[in-house]
Amino acid sequence: MKKYSALIIDDEPDIRQLIALTLSRMDMECYQAANVSEALALLAERPYHFCVTDMKLPDGNGLEIIQLCHARYADMPVAMITAYGSMDMAVEALKAGAFDVVAKPLDIARLRELVAAALQLTRVPVHLESLPSSDALLGRSGAMMALKDKIQKVARTQAPVFIHGESGTGKELVARLIHHQSSRADNPFIPVNCGAIPKDLMESEFFGHKRGSFTGASADKDGFFKAAEGGTLFLDEVAELPLDMQAKLLRVIQEKATRAVGSEHESPIDVRILSASHKDLAKMVEEERFRQDLFFRLDVIQIAVPRLRERQEDIPTLINHFIRKYSREWGMPEASVGRDAMAALMDYNYPGNVRELENILQRAVTMAEGDEINQLDLNLPVHDKDPATRLLMPAIDPAAAIETSNLEDYLENIERSAITQALEATRWNKTAAAEKLGISFRALRYRCKKLDID
Repeated sequence: MKKYSALIIDDEPDIRQLIALTLSRMDMECYQAANVSEALALLAERPYHFCVTDMKLPDGNGLEIIQLCHARYADMPVAMITAYGSMDMAVEALKAGAFDVVAKPLDIARLRELVAAALQLTRVPVHLESLPSSDALLGRSGAMMALKDKIQKVARTQAPVFIHGESGTGKELVARLIHHQSSRADNPFIPVNCGAIPKDLMESEFFGHKRGSFTGASADKDGFFKAAEGGTLFLDEVAELPLDMQAKLLRVIQEKATRAVGSEHESPIDVRILSASHKDLAKMVEEERFRQDLFFRLDVIQIAVPRLRERQEDIPTLINHFIRKYSREWGMPEASVGRDAMAALMDYNYPGNVRELENILQRAVTMAEGDEINQLDLNLPVHDKDPATRLLMPAIDPAAAIETSNLEDYLENIERSAITQALEATRWNKTAAAEKLGISFRALRYRCKKLDID
């Protein structure tokens, strides 16, 4: 008896036979249906490990099959067969819950890879709560439970996911958990901060280059896509990509192939793309600052990461976690949190979200003189009520006497302090720090170089 079972739905007998022959060699018992009615009857008879369906069927379409299976048989991966180049239909299938899409004419090697990836989902799933605390999403609020549930669902597909949320909410952690729960978990997860790559190096960094292709290219180099082969490429702050790079990224997604700088040939790739931004991409599309066609390719499934102030009941759990973490790392006794400090932490608005809470507690664990953290140890910054005007600037009394013989040095010290605090509040994410300071990424990079801030 074969180890796995598969349901093949296609109105063309030759294609059904070709798929059945391929899957039977992968230790799969194959059942065939020529239309929606036959498929529904077979689905009612027994469970399957995998299903593949054509888009166009005599009495319906494959989207109906995907939607039904997604609702009733959520543990069964369903792949969609589409006409070559039908990208819009492929996106619709992924949105409906398809595991992946395969184009006609069928590429048998691609089909085998797809099925092998789908069968990995038959393993006993790892629940997020069982992961080490450093890798898990902490919190049991309604918002966090809904987020965890969505992560587990989207992890079972190959669909691109766009993760939206304010800076410091944990967008990269969400991406890592999607990868960890997916069939690609044993392959690389490559995170890329799109806002930190110089424009003239982007093509080389993403797609690689050949030796001698430009000045300084002393050896061949694989880009991010090749590094993520078989795994997941996470494009953090994807809104920072310039328009010309957006066009190149769109082509790679459509063609599933990259061309290194200086190469005459394209190389096929197998990479799942997750992307994230704290910016509103739909609004950027309206303002013609982000390509609409790329937006549709990246935003097949969207996950919104809640702000910390939207899940206040999780704050005590996070406080305990971070105090325990840094106490252990630094070999210090684990401190408790005084009532005044806890009240202040619960009342604070956290414009920097979980990342800011971590920074506050990291500092407090260091500064606390006794076994208890008090409100003064927290050194909470004072923010304006309007979130758009919050800056971590040092307090300056205009009436106070300024003792300095060098005004330029004095102003540089103030600037260095403000930039350093903003960088610490954003865990040294320069894109987020620039936004917090109200300046451009380029301006921040210039100031950091000028002030020798690494």
